[in-house]
Amino acid sequence: MFKEFNLENLENSKELVENLLNENREEINELLKIENKTYKNFVLPFQEIGEKTSEFLTPIFHIDSVKNSEITTKVYEECMPVVSKYDTDISQNENIYLALKDIQSKEKSSLTDIQNKVLENEIRDFKLSGCHLDNNKKKRLEEISLRLSELSHKFSLNLLNATNEFEMIIDNFEDVKEIPASDLELAKFEEDGITKYKFTLQAPSYSAYITYGTSREKREELYKGYCTRAPQNGKIIEELLALKNEKSKILGFNSYAQYSLATKMASKEEDVITFLEELGEKAKVRAKEELNEIKELAIKDGIIDFRSSDMSYYSEKLKKAQYDLDEEYYRPYFEQESVLNGFFDFLHQMFNIKFTKVDVPSWDEKVRVYDLSENDKTMARIYIDLEARKDKRGGAWMNNWHSHYKTSDGEIKLPTAYIVGNFPQSTKDTASLLRHSDVVTLFHEMGHALHHLLSKVEEPFVSGISGVAWDTVEFPSQFLEYFSYDKDVLKLFAKHYKTKEVLDDVAIEKIIKAKNFQSSLFTVRQVEFALFDFKLYQKLYKTEDEVQNLLDGIREEFSAMIPPSYNKFQNGFSHIFSGGYAAGYYSYKWAEVLSADAFYMFIDSGNIFNKELGIKYRDTILSQGGSYDMDKLFFDFAQREPSVDSLLKIDGIIS
Repeated sequence: MFKEFNLENLENSKELVENLLNENREEINELLKIENKTYKNFVLPFQEIGEKTSEFLTPIFHIDSVKNSEITTKVYEECMPVVSKYDTDISQNENIYLALKDIQSKEKSSLTDIQNKVLENEIRDFKLSGCHLDNNKKKRLEEISLRLSELSHKFSLNLLNATNEFEMIIDNFEDVKEIPASDLELAKFEEDGITKYKFTLQAPSYSAYITYGTSREKREELYKGYCTRAPQNGKIIEELLALKNEKSKILGFNSYAQYSLATKMASKEEDVITFLEELGEKAKVRAKEELNEIKELAIKDGIIDFRSSDMSYYSEKLKKAQYDLDEEYYRPYFEQESVLNGFFDFLHQMFNIKFTKVDVPSWDEKVRVYDLSENDKTMARIYIDLEARKDKRGGAWMNNWHSHYKTSDGEIKLPTAYIVGNFPQSTKDTASLLRHSDVVTLFHEMGHALHHLLSKVEEPFVSGISGVAWDTVEFPSQFLEYFSYDKDVLKLFAKHYKTKEVLDDVAIEKIIKAKNFQSSLFTVRQVEFALFDFKLYQKLYKTEDEVQNLLDGIREEFSAMIPPSYNKFQNGFSHIFSGGYAAGYYSYKWAEVLSADAFYMFIDSGNIFNKELGIKYRDTILSQGGSYDMDKLFFDFAQREPSVDSLLKIDGIIS
């Protein structure tokens, strides 16, 4: 039923990939020989070839992110040119493009809406790949695509290596006395009979010291190490920008930002800029006030030259003072296994889906694998890899592997996906105790996963997250995230891992009240990232200095606090330089309007576990995948247009 994860033959991947892609070329050539091409005899098998390719390649590229080694890097770098060449050959094949257009013109009235959506998307994407251009331009686009893939991977690898190279050793207990016991235990080691503590730039370790580290100088050292990582990425950014600009010009766009919007719900550049600037303007006054509250607390410690490296430490102290909220108090109540089991219970109550653990091969012993079922019928599989490792890249993400679809001979294929995080590690003596922010991240990534896994669409190119406009893809993830702050939801899993005592109402109320703590600071930060990203692609910025000047200008207008000049945030902005968010980071806030509004429907219903509404959301949003535009699906669910006020209310920016 499900293909098992197996990379025993990883070192021979290049040869295997070449063989598969050559077989694909032959199959496509046979399809092109069909005289009377139809949706059934041409488009269906063409989609199956694409899905088969994705199924084969995904684990090869996935392993480089979660179990990075010299071998995975070598395999990635060997396979990438082969795959890039194939992708370019297919996407620039004018015969396929003309066949799709011909089928569309002949069969449009007899095809379903979903089949027509497949054709619309494919014809659009073939145009965006330059299939209608002359051979010289096609050749140049092929060269650009390959180089962009190489540069993105190099950017990510530089960041991973720089993260792993940094260590800060502390041998004075006074400098670590405020660090939570579970974090301190992971940092502790013995050397020459002396107890020492090692802190790194990996998320749990970095977060522990920057938030609780007593020594101001050590916090500065760690902060500087973090935001000066991979300086060589500055030159990579220059080349990435030049190539993306050249690509967009070849394809007839004024800029890469304009090219990017061709596949998004937002139709005009000014709509994106206006949306972000309005958000920034509404949040920045309160953001300044929030910063001053932190500074006032630091002054009590005699700190008048407040620094960026002081922000997390004094924010945590202020949070504790204002809400009596100590993140560390909660961690024993958020043991990883308990959180997962309670989360699955919630998802069953909401969407009528059950998670059953299965013992199948994966890439690490800490990976958990579950089959999803509805009314005892298996419908999907998910791999969950939550703990930080030295060989895993930072951050959290969802990766789709197989899609739900119906084959040309009538077989239903079931979907699979991976969720990856960097949560605190467990050892034989130490449980993995999550922060509430980790719980929020888990809900977020599961929202993405369910969008893919609960699809009922039978066409693979618009099933699950395939074909979803990039600026609405965050809607289901952010929507689910909101439930991680609800009292009744939290009570399903917030149980002390030793005593099994459920977190009490007073403690939960503190989490809920603290949800919008510094929400305006967070909003202006997201606006800063999104404006920097979008404006960066509206014209060509040729040098590192020009890129820095753009960022500085945006910070001047919207940031509550200007970071030190050595802060080269852009060199670590992997979302837009090695992920898929170039000229699309605004999507997080754009989609949040939909997610906040959808969540308010549950609040307004008076029942957060409103199963009728949950099933409606599952059936009108999640199960439809990318088969219809999200504005239509949202209207089907809510029976109205979304309101930006829901987002501003949920963030506490307006009442």
